[in-house]
Amino acid sequence: MLNCKILTFLFLTAVMSSCNGQSDKRKKMENKSTNPLLCDPATGICEVPGERTEIGNIDVKANEKPVKVIYFTDPICSSCWGIEPQLRKLKLEYGNNVDIEYRMGGLLPDWSYNSGGISKPSDVAHHWDEVSLYYDMPIDGDVWLQDPLDSSYPPSIAFKAAQLQDKTKAVEFMRELREMVFLKKKNIARWEHIAAAAKKTGLDTDQLKKDFDGRAKELFQEDLKMAREMGVRGFPTMFFTNDAGNKEIVYGSKPYAFYETAILKVNSDTRKSEYSKNWESLFSRYSSLTAKEYSELSGTPRRESEQLLNDLSAKGSLEKLTTKNGSIWTFKQN
Repeated sequence: MLNCKILTFLFLTAVMSSCNGQSDKRKKMENKSTNPLLCDPATGICEVPGERTEIGNIDVKANEKPVKVIYFTDPICSSCWGIEPQLRKLKLEYGNNVDIEYRMGGLLPDWSYNSGGISKPSDVAHHWDEVSLYYDMPIDGDVWLQDPLDSSYPPSIAFKAAQLQDKTKAVEFMRELREMVFLKKKNIARWEHIAAAAKKTGLDTDQLKKDFDGRAKELFQEDLKMAREMGVRGFPTMFFTNDAGNKEIVYGSKPYAFYETAILKVNSDTRKSEYSKNWESLFSRYSSLTAKEYSELSGTPRRESEQLLNDLSAKGSLEKLTTKNGSIWTFKQN
């Protein structure tokens, strides 16, 4: 009975949070046709063109942990960048009981299409600036004007190569790639940037290149095949499962309570962990944080979070990178 009350409360909280103040933003984006790079912030989905299909069955079971999450994403998915605050909090609170398996979705194969008014990279720039404001996560769309990507496949394959070395470092590698493309305007389809991200996150770049040219391509194709079989049409898509095969699906970017509710629905006995919310502890876990992320993780109001991060930057404790659409703070190594 108690768990039912908790689930009801979490769901209502999520719905209210999702709906409150979003109507104008929905109207602003509702006329845009489906295009993988025109992620709809109202639904939180970066959807690939084509006929929608029903979500298929999941032939996977949780392994060592009670709950398994299969997360379909893409390195240049702006909606996926938008849920980083929620995802990072989920790992802190439920990481001991939830295993997250990253799968690549193949958002942008190439530019051999014209959909939703998008036919060339420069058409994406303004849209990225728009969704940056919507998600309150820094995104600089000028990468599509200065050094646009031809495809999201190279960084996706590189991620699969990174997973072959170390799954934990692979997630850090993905984060570095996203900071490169969303904030630093780097074309992460270029090997020089992929290699730089790998080196920074402690991966063996020579081995990464070997796997990138070999087995990682096969693994990437397996991810694409799995996405098709499971009916995945957009990103982010998360499947929550337990060892009995029960499942819950969270489709698109949603408030934190949606993800927490999905966990409790597939395993009502899952307990969250307490974690330290002071800035030193949070930056020891995640070396870089946006103001939105810090606010989500620490429970500090958004404006106060940014002021605190700015104060720490002024004292020399953090390094601040400012873009035209927001900032990110990194723990300063002594």
